[in-house]
Formats: sequence, structure tokens, C-alpha cells
Amino acid sequence: MNFPVIKGAAYGLIQAADMLVHHGTTQTMERTKDAKSEHLKKLPEHLRSFEQAVGYPPNQVYIGNMTPDELINVPRPWYEQPVLGLSRDGKYGEIMPEDEFIGLMKMVDAFELVILEEQFQLGVKEKIVAHPVLGAIKDVVKLDKNPGKAEEIQNLVDNHVAQPMYFEGKLVGCVKRAHEFDEALSNHVMYENLVSKASAAFALQLLLNKTKLKAEEVEYIIECSEEACGDMNQRGGGNFAKSIGEMCGCVNATGSDTRSFCAAPAHALVEAAALAQSGIYKNIVVLAGGASTKLGMNSKNHVEKGMPAFEDMLGAFAIHIGENDGFSPMIRTDGVGRHKIGSGSSPQAVMTAIVADPLDKIGYKILDVDRYAAELQNPEITEPAGAGDVPLANYKMISALGVKRGELAKTDLQKAVDNFGMPGFAPTQGHIPSGVPFVGHALEMILSGKISRTMIIGKGSLFLGRMTNLFDGVSFIIEKNSGTVDTGFNKQEIRVMIAEAMRDFAKTLGEK
Repeated sequence: MNFPVIKGAAYGLIQAADMLVHHGTTQTMERTKDAKSEHLKKLPEHLRSFEQAVGYPPNQVYIGNMTPDELINVPRPWYEQPVLGLSRDGKYGEIMPEDEFIGLMKMVDAFELVILEEQFQLGVKEKIVAHPVLGAIKDVVKLDKNPGKAEEIQNLVDNHVAQPMYFEGKLVGCVKRAHEFDEALSNHVMYENLVSKASAAFALQLLLNKTKLKAEEVEYIIECSEEACGDMNQRGGGNFAKSIGEMCGCVNATGSDTRSFCAAPAHALVEAAALAQSGIYKNIVVLAGGASTKLGMNSKNHVEKGMPAFEDMLGAFAIHIGENDGFSPMIRTDGVGRHKIGSGSSPQAVMTAIVADPLDKIGYKILDVDRYAAELQNPEITEPAGAGDVPLANYKMISALGVKRGELAKTDLQKAVDNFGMPGFAPTQGHIPSGVPFVGHALEMILSGKISRTMIIGKGSLFLGRMTNLFDGVSFIIEKNSGTVDTGFNKQEIRVMIAEAMRDFAKTLGEK
């Protein structure tokens, strides 16, 4: 069978400390309740510099300068063990500072909603034009146009018709509302959507820059973030995907948006695999930008414990799916796992549905998978908030399932966890940690022969939408390419088939 393949992956991080303070939901809710709260007073003392964010080991793993296995050997707390000698540029991606990202937000704004203070705009344009990735994104010329005066920007913000944009504590711009009455086009929604679009465009441009894929070769884009663009008549109508492709010169692409909370990337990758295997599209990109609302979600706990406000990173990714080339790691479309509506909600039922069942389909056992990638949230972020080590909890459940199925001894449970697990290293951006941060590492490990296969697991909390009490789960296996490409029947095989069919037909006529 000709399975589809993953040809490349790219990852972007944006360090957004001011955005955390002014747009993270935890902070905006706190400000509404008590603008002089102790948390808001103490928070600025716990913000990281860009250099500290770049040196943070999990961030270096995310962009490919370190491996998850190397992170295991870094003593915790990781924030006290900065990585020296590594830059913002990584093997799979890059870490961007907040001022450049604010400039990028103006570049991706199609309706002149972003106004930047003139001196700030001039300075950030110089950085972006000189940047090998950002400078290639469409509409850099927007940074020559329509700068604003500081007084004008302040007035728009004070009158609640625009969201403020800060850099290093100073108001440098704003995002205006797109409609006077439509809540789906309000200034805060437009701000969130432009953040998502800009960060996804960054990831797509990184993919085009770091792989052999050309913009004009992309035929379909699937966007799978947690935002929704539309208007009052169709609040989630879309389409982020085409708007992002437009920014990066994907003139031959169409696309659509896929949503399922944190599990959306896994759904999107399965959809892309099906499209590639069917031959409908040859080159598909699955991508997502970050969520400004989730910045600083657990910052109260971090501040109370004297830790940095870790959740200052917007995450983004872009993954290239294509037809089998006989080389790139394959997606086993015959072994896709899914948490069905009737699967049940117990941990055992969930793991059976999304781990054991797909393995059974293709004759594999738990230990036949070299690495599992499930909910790769950084434990240094989640543990202070009482959520524990989420990846480790998943690995223990998978290992326990192996014991229950008689595939490993109970005494080997922790050994199995150590072998097929990995530390979490992704920012807590909901959809971003859900398995996909490991894809880049998995491609390299499979191609180098270090591992043969991995399972990517996405989970989603559907109940958050108040439409159902269900949650979600999707998984798929990536494994070493078989090295053969099924090109269909050759001419001789077709001649033999036609001859046999004609003989059978003649025989049938003779019998009649």
C-alpha cells in the first residue's frame, strides 16, 4: 500500500511577555476584578527577557537545537540551567522577539486594523527586512505605510475601540475593531485572530525556508488552531488557512480550518494523510498559530512560588504531508486511533481506544512503538499549578495498559515508560503540545535509524464548548518508509489482465 509521508516540519516560538500581561485571560480577568491586585503588582518582576527565553532548555528542544533525550539529562529546575551558546535559530525553527512579531501582525493585517507608532514601526521594519524568513513574507511594504502618533493610539485604546500593543512596557501600537457592533469583529477578537494568523504565517515561512518545499507547490492548507474567524452571522466561518497561505505566496493552494480543541492537529494530520494517499492533493501543509489568551494561564501559581512566568511563549508549527516518495517516514493510515462517542471516559477506555485498538489493527504490540508523543506540556509549567507531569501520566497509563494486556511484566512498567516516553517541552498553548512538537524530532530519528516508529496522540476537551460532556482523542503511527513506491500496474500486467478478461468473456459466450 502507498502510505502518505511526512516530508518536513517547522516550529516557531514568539516570546511575548507584554502580551502575557495585557492579553492573557488570567491577567485580563484579574484586572477586571481588581486592577490593583497583588498578582498584577508582582507579575512584572517575574517576566523573562528575550535572552532568558532563548536560553530556556525546553524552548531549545522545541526548535530543534536539543533533543528530548538531551533534556532528560538537564537537572531541574530547567530555568536555572540556561543553555549557553545556542541561538534563537534552530534546526526546525526559530524563537522570535515580541517587537518583530508586532511588526509581523501589521504585515498580515488585510484591513488596516493595526496601527503602529511611527518610530517603533520604522525600527521594526529594519529588523524584518534584514531577516531571512520574515523578509520573505508578503506585504513588508505595509511597514512603510500609515504609522500612527502616540496620542492617536492612546486615544483609541482609552475609548475602548482598539486593543493596546505593548513592547517593553511602552504602548507602541493598537488593533482596532473591524465593526462597530459585531462582537465577532470586536477589537479583542481581531487582536486574537491576527496573533494566530501572524504566528502561523511565521511557521509556514519557516517550513518553506528550512525544507525543499516551494510555496507554489503547496496545494492544500489545513489550519488547526483554537481561534475562530468570522462575523456575527457565521462566527467560526473561516478561513484562516487561505489567509495564511496568501501571506506566504502559496498561489496554487486552497484550504480550510479544522477545530477540535487540543486534538485538532491530530485530526488535521489524519485528514492531510487521507488527501495525499487518495491523490487529491500532492502537497498538503498542516499548520497552526498560537493563542494570546493562553499566555500566563498559570502565572498566579508561578508568581506565588517565586518562579518566572513561563507561559510567555506563543507556539506555532507547520508540517508538510505528501505522496509516498519511497524515503520519507510514512503515516500508517491503516492504524488510525480514535476515541469514539461510545468508547467511555475512563483512562483505561481512552488509552484502549487511541493506543491499543489502532495497534491491534496492524498487528503491533505496545512495545513495538519506540516513542509515544502525547500531551507534551512542559511539567515545569504544569506541576506548580497542581496539574502534575502530564506526559508522564500518559506514559504510565500506556505502560499499565501493556501490563494488563500481558505484553510486559508489571516489574517492567517503569522501564517501559523510560524507554518509550520523553519529557514534555512544549508551551501550554492547548493545541500546540498535543503530540505534534515531536514530529520534527521523529523524522530525524527515523531517518537516522535511531527509532523505527512513533505514535502521535492528540487529546481534546470538547466539554469546554458546553455542547457535550465528551472529550476527544485521535492517534496515528509514523514509521520508517518501506522504500518502495507502488506505481500501479505496468504495461505487461495490464496486457495480461486484458487477455485473461477476454478469454473469460469468450468462454462465457461459448457456454451460452
